Amino acid sequence: MAAAANAPITMREALTLPSLGINPQFITFTHVTMESEKYICVRETSPQNSVVIIDMNMPNQPLRRPITADSALMHPNSRILALKAQLPGTTQDHLQIFNIEMKAKVKSHQMPEQVVFWKWITPKMLGLVTQTSVYHWSIEGDTQPVKMFDRTANLVNNQIINYRCDPSEKYLIVIGIAPGSPERPQLVKGNMQLFSVEKQQSQALEAHAASFAQFKVPGNDNPSTIVSFATKTINSGQIVSKLHVIELGAQQGKPAFSKKQADLFFPPDFADDFPVAMQVSQRYGLIYVITKLGLLFVYDLETATAVYRNRISPDPVFLTAEASSVGGFYAINRRGQVLLATVNEAAIVPFISGQLNNLELAVNLAKRGNLPGAEQLVVQRFQELFAQMKYKEAAELAAESPQGILRTPDTVARFQSVPVQAGQTPPLLQYFGTLLTRGKLNAFESLELSRLVVNQNKKNLLENWLAEDKLECSEELGDLVKTVDNDLALKIYIKARATPKVVAAFAERREFDKILIYSKQVGYTPDYLFLLQTILRTDPQGAVNFALMMSQMEGGCPVDYNTITDLFLQRNLVREATAFLLDVLKPNLPEHGFLQTKVLEINLVTFPNVADAILANGMFSHYDRPRIAQLCEKAGLYVRALQHYTELPDIKRVIVNTHAIEPQSLVEFFGTLSQEWALECMKDLLMVNLRGNLQIIVQVAKEYCEQLGVDACIKLFEQFKSYEGLYFFLGSYLSSSEDPEIHFKYIEAAAKTGQIKEVERVTRESNFYDPEKTKNFLMEAKLPDARPLINVCDRFGFVPDLTHYLYTNNMHRYIEGYVQKVNPGNAPLVVGQLIDDECPEDFIKGLILSVRSLLPVEPLVEECEKRNRLRLLTQFLEHLVSEGSQDVHVHNALGKIIIDSNNNPEHFLTTNPYYDSRVVGKYCEKRDPTLAVVAYRRGQCDDELINVTNKNSLFKLQARYVVERMDADLWEKVLNPENSCRRQLIDQVVSTALPESKSPEQVSAAVKAFMTADLPHELIELLEKIVLQNSAFSGNFNLQNLLILTAIKADPSRVMDYINRLDNFDGPAVGEVAVEAQLYEEAFAIFKKFNLNVQAVNVLLDNIQSIERAVEFAFRVEEDAVWSQVAKAQLREGLVSDAIESFIRADDATQFLDVIRAAEDVNEYHDLVKYLLMVRQKTKEPKVDSELIYAYAKIDRLAEIEEFVLMPNVANLQNVGDRLFDEGLYEAAKIIFAFISNWAKLAVTLVRLKQFQGAVDAARKANSAKTWKEVCFACVDAEEFRLAQICGLNIIVQVDDLEEVSEYYQNRGYFNELISLMESGLGLERAHMGIFTELGVLYARYRPDKLMEHIKLFSTRLNIPKLIRACDEQQHWKELTYLYILYDEFDNAATTIMNHSPEAWDHMQFKDVIVKVANVEIYYKAVHFYLQEHPDLINDILNVLALRVDHSRVVDIMRKAGHLRLVKPYMVAVQSNNVSAVNEALNEIYVEEEDYDRLRESIDLHDSFDQIGLAQKIEKHELLEMRRVAAYIYKKAGRWKQSIALSKKDNLYRDAMETASQSDVVLELAWLNNMIDFGFPYLLQFIREYTGKVDELVKDKIEALNEVKTKEKEEKDVVAQQNMYAQLLPLALPAPPMPGMGGGFAPPPPSSMGGMGMPPMPAFGMPPMGSY
Repeated sequence: MAAAANAPITMREALTLPSLGINPQFITFTHVTMESEKYICVRETSPQNSVVIIDMNMPNQPLRRPITADSALMHPNSRILALKAQLPGTTQDHLQIFNIEMKAKVKSHQMPEQVVFWKWITPKMLGLVTQTSVYHWSIEGDTQPVKMFDRTANLVNNQIINYRCDPSEKYLIVIGIAPGSPERPQLVKGNMQLFSVEKQQSQALEAHAASFAQFKVPGNDNPSTIVSFATKTINSGQIVSKLHVIELGAQQGKPAFSKKQADLFFPPDFADDFPVAMQVSQRYGLIYVITKLGLLFVYDLETATAVYRNRISPDPVFLTAEASSVGGFYAINRRGQVLLATVNEAAIVPFISGQLNNLELAVNLAKRGNLPGAEQLVVQRFQELFAQMKYKEAAELAAESPQGILRTPDTVARFQSVPVQAGQTPPLLQYFGTLLTRGKLNAFESLELSRLVVNQNKKNLLENWLAEDKLECSEELGDLVKTVDNDLALKIYIKARATPKVVAAFAERREFDKILIYSKQVGYTPDYLFLLQTILRTDPQGAVNFALMMSQMEGGCPVDYNTITDLFLQRNLVREATAFLLDVLKPNLPEHGFLQTKVLEINLVTFPNVADAILANGMFSHYDRPRIAQLCEKAGLYVRALQHYTELPDIKRVIVNTHAIEPQSLVEFFGTLSQEWALECMKDLLMVNLRGNLQIIVQVAKEYCEQLGVDACIKLFEQFKSYEGLYFFLGSYLSSSEDPEIHFKYIEAAAKTGQIKEVERVTRESNFYDPEKTKNFLMEAKLPDARPLINVCDRFGFVPDLTHYLYTNNMHRYIEGYVQKVNPGNAPLVVGQLIDDECPEDFIKGLILSVRSLLPVEPLVEECEKRNRLRLLTQFLEHLVSEGSQDVHVHNALGKIIIDSNNNPEHFLTTNPYYDSRVVGKYCEKRDPTLAVVAYRRGQCDDELINVTNKNSLFKLQARYVVERMDADLWEKVLNPENSCRRQLIDQVVSTALPESKSPEQVSAAVKAFMTADLPHELIELLEKIVLQNSAFSGNFNLQNLLILTAIKADPSRVMDYINRLDNFDGPAVGEVAVEAQLYEEAFAIFKKFNLNVQAVNVLLDNIQSIERAVEFAFRVEEDAVWSQVAKAQLREGLVSDAIESFIRADDATQFLDVIRAAEDVNEYHDLVKYLLMVRQKTKEPKVDSELIYAYAKIDRLAEIEEFVLMPNVANLQNVGDRLFDEGLYEAAKIIFAFISNWAKLAVTLVRLKQFQGAVDAARKANSAKTWKEVCFACVDAEEFRLAQICGLNIIVQVDDLEEVSEYYQNRGYFNELISLMESGLGLERAHMGIFTELGVLYARYRPDKLMEHIKLFSTRLNIPKLIRACDEQQHWKELTYLYILYDEFDNAATTIMNHSPEAWDHMQFKDVIVKVANVEIYYKAVHFYLQEHPDLINDILNVLALRVDHSRVVDIMRKAGHLRLVKPYMVAVQSNNVSAVNEALNEIYVEEEDYDRLRESIDLHDSFDQIGLAQKIEKHELLEMRRVAAYIYKKAGRWKQSIALSKKDNLYRDAMETASQSDVVLELAWLNNMIDFGFPYLLQFIREYTGKVDELVKDKIEALNEVKTKEKEEKDVVAQQNMYAQLLPLALPAPPMPGMGGGFAPPPPSSMGGMGMPPMPAFGMPPMGSY
């Protein structure tokens, strides 16, 4: 542990992947990725596909997500996951990037070629390496991967293990590994391609690992890009391992980084080991090289000097990642350990300076990494440089001193003490200049440098240094600078947080606002009141601003507002005080009421306009309102006074001052009063000055009529008889009111104020006044202008009243004007009223004629007709007719006049086309019914005509009208049973109307009407009379049809007679109607009469249902269509043979589907063949040809099948073959399958026919796994094993079908045949792992004697886990052990050997296995096992385990078993470890064996045991030598008295004297007892002995120094060649103990045990290319 603590590199186990549930099989290069120190990503493929994300900050909370991918990379910084998966069946990869936190896909891309390696090269860029090229894919935007370069030839067939870019992305590196050269194949070859982006050039190199770094070369401000790479090659049989460090793109004109190289020394046991990773620590400037077998090489980046080498992992390392935060790296080994390597800051510098004796490197590393351990060296070097007067170098050393150990006042004092040489820069300035170039000065240095600059008056330098943050500010520095520059001093005070000085400086500069800001920032509290008073004296406005800033401070204003206000008022600064208060009182808080009153008071007294503005803003609401109201009234601010007074007397007193109050303000004030107070104030204003204040009152009433109430306002105006006010008030309210009273009052007010035009307008436009009331008012008012009255009467129907008023008031001009201009439409009412008023006819006629065509005739006629004065209109009507009027009302009126005068009315009724027949007819009904019939006939007024003829018994006229009309609705109406006059009408129709008619349409309409009215008997009677009695319609086609159809419906007995007597009717239609009426014989007779044979035979078949009569009828007519119908009927009745014969006679091939189905149902295949042959001649249908083949097969006519398939056909042979096969017609199916070359089906068919050889041949042609399996299984069942094997060999090459074949054989007990099949399959070109594995499983089950040989021969081609399960099930323990070893399952191998030792144990094999197990407990199980079964070999096995077991536990096991002596050789071998339990056990054995020599040797060499206990145990031993040993032990333990007493007891005085000589007891006793003279000889002897020893040591030291000097050059060469590893550690070192690593490894054995070297290790060799 002490060695580990002093090691320069500290190793720590960060975590173990298996402890997080990661299966060890997934801890490989292809499954684990670590892109940075933040995340580890593991891809699992069982038990299900998933990705495990391990956050290194929370390693015990892994995130497992069900994701299927070929590779997964976590982003170096963020929770972003990149996934890669190969598209099935292609060589393309699908790339996706997901944001895990946002649960969103960032982007995706489908690569046209497979990505063999990828890596996050920057936080924004993925590097993609394909077989031929390298691409960069940015995660930003929608960009696709961009090709960067093509891979060089040296990387062909390489496994790519790394890809990197430098920080500037100008250089790129690809690393690959390949199998070693033939002369040493186990040494893996490394290849590297270095690409320059700027030059677009590549360079191929040999390297296993590489990395970029940035290094700042002295004299160059820009960092250089460095590439370091490690190689291990074989040259002329010699292995050469090198580390190269080279600068890329050297900067012209700047100092360059010189190329470095160094050797990598691999111990002999690691000859085939090679570098797998390289990391560079920018923090410390170190290069870490990590090898496959866990070696760590550490080099200095600047000089390529070797620093350290050790083995950090007992298991192979396959992955590393930079740990930039700690300057180290992470490494993951195959066991799943995640190891963190960091620099031991406390030990690395002492290690380099002490063990490596490289002081320069130690100092440089300490300066570079700011590390401890070089303080003495740095101080010593500084003193040397100072003594040599190398002040510049000394200054640089002090500036870069680690942890600033030389950055002290003493150093400054030393530079100050150096005398300045003329013409040279003072050393102190050199020192400060060096510090400034390196970084920032501390407080003391800053002060001293500033003192020099101030003394030289170079203030600008100070400004520059402060701007560049080169100086550490302090209050002392500010005081110094203040003497030359106040502004600069203020900046320094602020940076130094010298708060009082900052406040004082701001005060001096009058920047008081900054005082508050700064004080708030730093939490300082100045004297605000004093500052405010100070500002007031010189800058009142500045004081206001300062006071406002104080008011806005967090926590409230530090000075009371009232105090601040008083300060302003004391200096009569009213405006400033007002400005301050207005700002601070903006929140309008209740507690500020006093201040609100105060600010208003002072302004009302001094500046009333300001107070008015404040009140107008409405920003205050908590001041003393009565007080402010009085002040406002005194100041003449009457509006403000009104707003603040709350008593009515006060308001009345102020409000009358309307001369000093703005009207609008006064109006607005009324809006704040209650209704009662407002009305009171309005009344006062009207009383004081009605004329002067009326406008204001009207405005108030308009504005607040809703609040005040319209009625109250009206009453107010009416109270003062102010119709003018009422007119103006209501005028504004009228448009929004619908109150009739309001509108009336407005009309009344307008009339009384002489506003006649307004009265006319309102009466014309308003819809809300009371028309009756208004009419009466206007009549009473008798306005000179009658237009308002005309408006009211015209709009509301008071025309008679209007006419009477105007006529009686002799206003005839307004009557004419109204009729002619206003509303001619109301002229009839005017005329009627004038007639009633007995107006002269001349005036009326003149009035009518003056309007003429504008006059509505109908109402005019109605008015005159009511008064029996139609004749009055004769002249008017004739005048209209003469003008060409076609108005129906004109002609109606004229007709009525003609009818009344009996002036040839028939002529008018028949010739006038314009009158309304219904109106005039109605007028004639009471005067002359026949004239009414004439009028109704002319207008087709059906209802009116029927009514008048029924009423007056004019049935003959009615019958003629109905027949002529030919209207179905009219017929329906008159033939309705509810018509009481129907019979009379029918008689007139039959006897008169129809016989008179010569129109077929009229007859047809009448017949249809009778049919519709359901009067069949009357209809038959009518038709017989028309049709059978030789009338003009006897041969009418429709009437004959109608007669027969009516008879079918009403009297079927007459139908047959009509059929025989009539010839001109529609046979097909009538026949169908007869069928529907079930008159089948009549229908048959009709169809026969018209030669409709198909319909006739259908009647026989479908209705009469007599197939015999149908067959007889078919023979008689010999029509194909008839035979076809007969055939269908026979087919329906199941007479298949007869039906087929009928179809053949009919030559009908249309029903072949039904025929085929029926024939198959009754198995009539012979007849079906004949039918299908006929059908084939007519149509080419696949169904027909297919069914013909099937029919041939059913009647066993195979020759016809062979002949048919060779002929042209359209049969679906595949379906036919399948059908034949399914129904067992294998011979026919064989013909079909052979013809269509369906080898798969043919093979199965031949299997059914037991023709196995043919089946195999067909299967070979089919070459289908399914076919091979069917044939194979059939051959197995038939025990045709030779043929089955042929088939089986074609099946087992398919991995998915192998197991099915194996199970089929095994289920039937054909084990030997199955094994023979599998053995034959081994030689197949396509033989795969499954065959070898399955054969192994079969050997395990049925041929165990061949199992081991098979495993050994084909170990690389076996599925070892599967075979392990088989061997475990069959209990083949030896083979199982061997398999476990092959599969690196050493724990299981060891357990199996111990549990089944009779078969599995082999000592040499067990020794090889036990050292490789991972579970430490197995070591101790092995000890128990050997103790019980092979105790003679237990020491051998313990020697193998010596470096791995806990020796104390082994001793405890043996002690409990009582066999300590048995492991004595082992304990002797491990005693060098000085373990207490081992020492005590051996000592116990030596005591029992009385071997005192060995006991003394053990005590001398190994002191870890209970010394006093052992001494007490043997001090009474019977052997003298044993008791001497006890005394010796006491002496070693410092118990001089016991030792001397025991020696004296046994008379061993020599021993007693020697003991006494080694103690101080002699001199002490001599001095105490005043016997110093007696002890002096002893003292002389003692001094002499020690003087001799010292002389010898001095002599040896001098000789050693001389030897060192003579060989110094040689020593340096050796160090340069061997990287000083000879002085570091042994050639091979065990890993330092680490938690969680099984207790670690024991320290190296002592030299006395020979060259044990490294513990036995497996020869890892080259890693498998697919699993690295």
